[in-house]
Formats: sequence, structure tokens, C-alpha cells
Amino acid sequence: MKKPDLLIGVIGSGGRGTILGQLSHRPGRGSRVVACCDVSPSTLERNRADYGADIFTTSEFRELLERDLDAVIIATPDFLHEDQAVATLEKGLALYLEKPMALTLEGCDRILRAAAKSRARLYVGHNMRHMPFVKKMKALIDDGAIGEVKACWVRHFVGHGGDFYFRDWHAERRYTTSLLLQKAAHDIDVVHWFCGGYSRLVNALGGLTLFGDVPGRLPPEKGPHRLRPDDMRLNLFPPMRARKLNHRIDVEDLSTVQMRLDNGVFATYAQCMYTPDYWRNYTVIGTEGRIENFGNGEPGTHVRIWNRRTNYKAQGDAAYKIPVGRGTHGGADPMIMAEFLRFATDGGKTATSPLAARESVATGCQATASLRANGVPLKVPPPSAAIRKYFGA
Repeated sequence: MKKPDLLIGVIGSGGRGTILGQLSHRPGRGSRVVACCDVSPSTLERNRADYGADIFTTSEFRELLERDLDAVIIATPDFLHEDQAVATLEKGLALYLEKPMALTLEGCDRILRAAAKSRARLYVGHNMRHMPFVKKMKALIDDGAIGEVKACWVRHFVGHGGDFYFRDWHAERRYTTSLLLQKAAHDIDVVHWFCGGYSRLVNALGGLTLFGDVPGRLPPEKGPHRLRPDDMRLNLFPPMRARKLNHRIDVEDLSTVQMRLDNGVFATYAQCMYTPDYWRNYTVIGTEGRIENFGNGEPGTHVRIWNRRTNYKAQGDAAYKIPVGRGTHGGADPMIMAEFLRFATDGGKTATSPLAARESVATGCQATASLRANGVPLKVPPPSAAIRKYFGA
């Protein structure tokens, strides 16, 4: 007998929520969006055009949670995640929560406790685990292509940083904690995944080295600034020419973190928000070689392995072409939403992990604290034994 469609509500139904909502709206094929929440009237009007004039729309997320729903997608700004996620889980609804889980370690643990108490299915949207080049690297590492992992280095070139992160609420600590949390949460999660462990000691250095000196700021607003796409100039360079940035900028635009994982692996993550190019590079070194990606899923992306003694050898000893995925984020978004819908309906194993999502936030938060204390090493507290047992199972 055919199962009825999963009834889905979307909180934060514009922007990222539009993509996730459209991917989950499959009337008659397992799931459909029946309710949307957003503070923008024009977004709600577009939602009615996308999902049907009869869907429920509201600007209050608690009103949405009173509807007849099976699952909820939360794609609001980071500083809203914690309270909205806890309220959703307390209703017993399956939840897709965009990363990062929350702005603080305490917020993440509160969400995990709520999920464990209600036994609601919690899924955190770390979509990089579904990117084809990341999946290929993980498979090769797990197959022993470079032996036992000992180190991982990440270089993150954020070429559109001025436009994506310094025009709106992302530029303020009170709304995002830091870009070592908001932007690096993906990479920290991938580092942990590749290396098979979680960070337990970190130290970091960095600062606001460029965007704090850019003139021509936007005037202050009541509440957080929202991104104005018309103000973005993605081809503008150098970044000091940018204008109409957020009136307050107090997050760092350059940072480096060192991590020691619980299994003895050492990792380094470096982020710059004003490079001319936009991509991320992972290098993983093991006892029998190293692996590295070139490209993040666009045409020409490939992964190379070095596993023979050599001098400089740009082409490596083995190379793997990565097919271009269909859909946003290199094809990762359709895959992650398909996995969530299956998980919300039937349960089972997933590539993502709420426990791992918590660990990426914990590492980002402690790294931020270290950076702002001039690099003092800080321990990363593990989750409680009860939480580890519940989500580990």
C-alpha cells in the first residue's frame, strides 16, 4: 500500500529555504510542502506560487508548528536555529536543520537533548558530505589509498567574502559568533570525517585585516541587516573597492586554526575572506601517501594521490576525474534532501550526523575563543556520555 505524502513545513522559506523546499515538494511521490514561514511577504507570495495557493503561510514559526505536519525544514539565519529547532523537536516532528546547529556549544547540546527526549528524528544539513569530490576522497581514504591518516590541511579561499558575509548579519559577532563557526563549520566537519576523529584541543590566530577599513557602510538598522543582492558586485576586485557593507563589522576576515583530534591526528584550517578566487582545498597525509583535491565540483575537478617517492610531481601518481553533479552545490543538495526525506519517513543510517554537527560547532566556538585570546590553546569539551550513546546508536 502506498504511503501518504510526508507533510512538510519550511521555516525560513526564502533563500536557502527556497532550494530545500522545492527539492522536497514532490506531491504524490512521497512528500509535499504544506506550510511556509518567513518574515518577507514577497517570499510568502512566491511560496504560494511554488507550492499552491492553499498552503498555510505565516511570519510566526510557532503558528506553523501548530499545523498538521510530519517534518520541518529550518533554513533561517544561524542565530534563530536554537529556539526554532528545540520547539520543533518538542513537537516530535522530524527536523532538517541547516548548519551550523547553533551559535554556541550550549545551544547545540540543548538541541540534542530535546531530540533525545522526544525521540524525534534530527538531521543537520552538512551537505558537503554529499559532494562528489568529498565522497571520492573519503572512499579512497577509507580504502587505505594513503595508509593511516596522520594530518589534514585545509585552505579556504573565500573570494566572495565581502559580498556574502560582510554585507549583512554575518558580519556581527552577536548574530554569527564568527566566520570560524559559520563558514568553517562545513570544513571542520569534513576534516573530522576524513580523519576519523573529533577535535579535542585547538588554538587559533587571526584578525579583521581588511574589511574593517572599507568605507561607505550601510546605515544602522533595527535588528540584523538582510542581504541586498542588488548591492553585490561579484566581479569587483580588489575588495577595498567594495561599498555598502554592514554598518558594524566585528568578525575576523583572516584566520588559522590548529586542531588535535582525539585519535592523535593533527589538522590545520586556514580561511581568507578576500581572495580573488573562491574554492577550498583539502590535503590529507597518511603513512603511505597523500591525497588532494583540485576544484570543488565544477567541470575539470579532480582528485590526485601521491604514493611513490618523488621530487616535484604536479600530476601525482594517480588521478580521478570527478563528474559534475546535477543540482545546486555540485549535486549535493538533491542528495541530502533525498536522504532526509527517506530518514524522516523510515529512519535508518545517514551520511550526516547530529553528533558530528555538534562537534564542528564546538571546535569552531573554541577556536574563536582561542583566536580572541591571542592563540591560547583550549580544550574542546566532548558531549555527555548519554548523548554520545543515544546518537551513536
